[in-house]
Amino acid sequence: MSSIITVSGLRKAYDTGFVALDGVDLDIAKGEIFALLGPNGAGKTTLISIICGLVRASAGEVRIDGHEINRAYRAARAAIGLVPQDISLEIFATVWDTVRFSRGLFGLKPDNGFIETLLRDLTLWDKRHARILELSGGMKRRVMIAKALAHEPKLLFLDEPTAGVDVNLRRDMWTLVRSLRQRGVTIILTTHYIQEAEEMADRVGVIADGKLLLVEQTAALMHRFGKRRLRLELARPLAEIPASVSRWNLELAEDGRCLVYHFDANTTENGVQDLLRALGELGLDFTDLETGRSSLEDIFLNLVEQKA
Repeated sequence: MSSIITVSGLRKAYDTGFVALDGVDLDIAKGEIFALLGPNGAGKTTLISIICGLVRASAGEVRIDGHEINRAYRAARAAIGLVPQDISLEIFATVWDTVRFSRGLFGLKPDNGFIETLLRDLTLWDKRHARILELSGGMKRRVMIAKALAHEPKLLFLDEPTAGVDVNLRRDMWTLVRSLRQRGVTIILTTHYIQEAEEMADRVGVIADGKLLLVEQTAALMHRFGKRRLRLELARPLAEIPASVSRWNLELAEDGRCLVYHFDANTTENGVQDLLRALGELGLDFTDLETGRSSLEDIFLNLVEQKA
């Protein structure tokens, strides 16, 4: 599949000497949902701002749908819809006029039918004549999304789109994202809700200290770095782990009431049966047994900690 975004050797350094991005290379395919994960200050917003032409890079190149962002800014920017973290709207304008005006900024002819469909998709139709100042925070976030989509972009950037919004908007947001992807729109999102990235994204990029640590298919990432966890709730608490089972690298939790064993999720030789047999020989009874798998959040935190 061809790339709609190509980032090559991207670097951003400030006069203070702080390096926000350092040698970032990234290709994003047409029609995919790509999640960019990283701790605060990792460079996520800087990267998005440079790709969208809002910040100039110190070095490197960005191409949007074949257009270099600096040499062909108008063509590149026309392909992009951006929903930033901060809400910025003209508070005395109506919802309808706000979205209609945003479409006109990109030189497109008015299309009332398209705007109506967009507002209905975002549950804004009943608020179309309301002024922005009359809306709740969640409704204002919906208007920001409608503005970003008003000129029918090929790319949609969502920078922490569901931060601080209600459950209904979050559900509507991801329904809309899926429908946009079905129409061929490429979605790039940053999020602190890592479970959302795990459920929604085709690929995940992890960034820390201005460097991309990895870019990988979400399923492949879960397979490669995933761990399974066996949790045993003991009938009687332990003061310490018996020496005879120390080779399993067990963790004693909940004031000695639980034993936790982490093992490779991708091998059948995981030692679980031998462990349970050894615990039985020691006379350690347990009242409950639970297994689980690493989440994307576990993997993300582990990668960032290794980088630190």
